[in-house]
Amino acid sequence: MGWVLSVEGSKASLRLNVGPRSGTPGEVQATVGRFIGVGTATSLLVGVITKLAVPSQGGKDNDYAIAQMDLVGEIRWNVAGKAYFQRGVTEYPIIGDPAALLGGDELRLIYDVANANTIEIGHLQQDSSIGAYINVDDMVAKHFAVLGTTGVGKSSGVALIMRQILEARPDLRIFLIDPHNEYARCFGERALVLNPRNLKLPFWLFNFEEIVDVFYRGRPGVEEEVAILSEIIPLAKASLAGTRTADRLSIRKNDPKSTGYTIDTPVPYRLQDLVALIDERMGKLENRSQVPKYGRLIARIETVRNDPRYAFMFDNANVGGDTMVEVLSQLFRLVPNGKPMTIMQLAGFPAEVVDSVVSVMCRMAFEFGLWSDGAAPLLFVCEEAHRYAPADRGLGFGPTRKAVSRIAKEGRKYGVFLALITQRPAELDATIISQCSTVFAMRMANERDQAIVKSAVSDAAAGLLGFLPSLGTREVFAFGEGVALPTRLKFSEMPAHLLPKSEALGRGRQDGSRMVDMDFIAGVVQRWRGAMMSHKLTPEADELDQAAADEFARVQAVDPPVPHTHYGNGAAKALNPESFAFPTPNGQGPTLRGIRKS
Repeated sequence: MGWVLSVEGSKASLRLNVGPRSGTPGEVQATVGRFIGVGTATSLLVGVITKLAVPSQGGKDNDYAIAQMDLVGEIRWNVAGKAYFQRGVTEYPIIGDPAALLGGDELRLIYDVANANTIEIGHLQQDSSIGAYINVDDMVAKHFAVLGTTGVGKSSGVALIMRQILEARPDLRIFLIDPHNEYARCFGERALVLNPRNLKLPFWLFNFEEIVDVFYRGRPGVEEEVAILSEIIPLAKASLAGTRTADRLSIRKNDPKSTGYTIDTPVPYRLQDLVALIDERMGKLENRSQVPKYGRLIARIETVRNDPRYAFMFDNANVGGDTMVEVLSQLFRLVPNGKPMTIMQLAGFPAEVVDSVVSVMCRMAFEFGLWSDGAAPLLFVCEEAHRYAPADRGLGFGPTRKAVSRIAKEGRKYGVFLALITQRPAELDATIISQCSTVFAMRMANERDQAIVKSAVSDAAAGLLGFLPSLGTREVFAFGEGVALPTRLKFSEMPAHLLPKSEALGRGRQDGSRMVDMDFIAGVVQRWRGAMMSHKLTPEADELDQAAADEFARVQAVDPPVPHTHYGNGAAKALNPESFAFPTPNGQGPTLRGIRKS
């Protein structure tokens, strides 16, 4: 249908014959994104059209067009005459070499590469009969990113990829950061879902920067108080280990190195020992004007310790047991027991310590890979990645950025791999995103986001990214090591019950004609206060709460109650007050239905 006019580097210009559409069903014509084959003496060069136009001096009667093509690979033949595809170009075309659209046979040779190392995630947009396969080993081992604005099917695409990886790589563990609590339903019994109710993350596993961030609730620490902590924490660790007597510790308090522990050594210590050491030092101060800063520091520690929202950290703060082995095994599914995946739901954590929690997870994932020599390969999936490693270094939490960056730069050496998910790549650290060798780019309208993606993609066909704003739902341009060629594909559609969905939604049918009543408001207030009470629920209370939830589900299925509607932030949410369970001093948590009956 045409021939080569010029060649420049990895690009070529073609003169293509054009004519009116024949109207034949399934007719294929040359347009942007289509693959073109150029015949040479020894191979069939494969390129993709990135620009198409009629000559500037031509008119409506012109029967040809000029196409710009990026060269991406070539089809060659071995000594036995069998065709195979390879990326890159070994022999460039010459002027006059013939060009034609690639047919189904050539596309299958390039893309239909199903084997033990590939996963199928959808089909080619150009030909829906040809599956889109990804080399899972290359994609995972060299990091990957899924980028796209809200509402384009990004979360469902991520869930699809993760499910396929679980099938193809049973040896791989997956740890997924879930900021909006939307992935729990996507993986069934194959994933362990962690949240503040069932997570046990001892405070002593936090390094110094992270625990300071916790004590000061996300605000910068007071310099003098932070200096005191830096001296006292190693002493508290040594005190629990029994390496020195209390008297000797107090004598050597100005030399933390003498304890053998640093402020970041991951060994247990007790908060009561920490407070006692601060109090002891405060009592020996000759300059009484220095006393208030010690008192304020103790008050900060006690305030956080007694806040029920931090129970996942401080529940056994004064026990001092070494549970690091159990915590690592649970978090990263080192002994999977049929659940090789962890979903860390962040929506229920105190907002001021979310960054610290993510930092701990990233850091421990990398450190375990480092000290185990990569014995248990782990894929760390970071949703909303721009929140934890922002491009503006004045934003975010420094240790979290450092931990994510360390996985991106060095993790593959130790079997720790990274998947970045974000709708704002322009707000994500460019150095980190550049470490991802496979990129799935979905619809993005923002020019800054498009520019960042273009700079991160090294493929010859990166010019296709100019068409990102026109992609449909679930459509994606895939680039990099994990795909045979840069191409436009469409993710497979997942069953409705497996689609990601926030747990905050769908608690009842929305009914705009219903208004909230005083009973509903009272129930919300009681639930609100209950979350801030200092008592702890017992295991028996948890069982009762689950039994109440099961009973509610059974009754609702038989006789669905009329939902009340809560109006807030401009959107209506149907919430059923009958399903609320409120903590009480005896830990039994009666439902609102029980309160009404009594």
